[in-house]
Amino acid sequence: MPDLSRELHQTLVSDVLVCPVCGGSLRISDNHQSLLCCGSRTHCFDGGGGGYLPLAPKHSGGGDAKEAVRYRTAFLSAGYYAPAAKALCDLVKRYLPNGKTVLDAGCGEGYYTNLIAADGYAVAGFDLSKFAVDAAAKAARRSRGDNPSQTLYAVGSVFELPVRDQCVDAVVNIFAPCAPTEYARVLKPHGILIVAGAGEDHLLGLKKVIYDDPYLNEGRRDLPVEGKEFTLLEKHTVSFEITVEDREKMEALFSMTPYYWRTSPGDHEKLKSCDRLQTPVTFDFYIYQKIQPERMSL
Repeated sequence: MPDLSRELHQTLVSDVLVCPVCGGSLRISDNHQSLLCCGSRTHCFDGGGGGYLPLAPKHSGGGDAKEAVRYRTAFLSAGYYAPAAKALCDLVKRYLPNGKTVLDAGCGEGYYTNLIAADGYAVAGFDLSKFAVDAAAKAARRSRGDNPSQTLYAVGSVFELPVRDQCVDAVVNIFAPCAPTEYARVLKPHGILIVAGAGEDHLLGLKKVIYDDPYLNEGRRDLPVEGKEFTLLEKHTVSFEITVEDREKMEALFSMTPYYWRTSPGDHEKLKSCDRLQTPVTFDFYIYQKIQPERMSL
């Protein structure tokens, strides 16, 4: 069993997490293998193998399967998306002083999360896939060595985050479902939200291989409504090209896209016969600030 006193950033446990059942405070058990609810003798959450927490009792399963996580980890660890990851980390540093608290909503295998943590931020990552957060926690352990943990990973829905109101300085959302109302709840006053989506020509080269009539992306449809809970500070676009010559990596990239689930077997075969894939990659980053409601006069 993992030692949660080493696997988890201690301040994130005490100042951010709440019991997903009753909303009470949580603490690490005396044997360091579980989280216990301070308000109940029965709410106990055992740490997963990699040092993650199962904090989504309403969701017994969900998110990416083990094989999908393996594919995505292999692709991202090869560095194809490194320019986008650097851009994200630069944006976090531009808007947030070092040492602040970040929540990664839909963190997946922790590729971006662990890079943000390496820059000196305390980062809590949530995803519905237990396989993804397990991989993320194991990657964090490898990268930190003997240093104290800067991360906390848990199974959790981005629509029902098991965290306190107004407890984090920033939320990042990279190609995961966007839940603006929930993000506004957990952000501190004037907190920052960074949402990443596919740019117009993102992976157009991949679509040209698969489809007879490739199309441009329309952009995210679930962005926050301007002026409701957030105000848009800027839109930052990062574009670059990648060349993939490994068929397993091509398949991994394809499996990361929404096209994977709605492509016919015949079109899928086109990619399997491709020896070299060259495609533009475009990330649109939207940076928002939480709007503070005006105090009502008495």
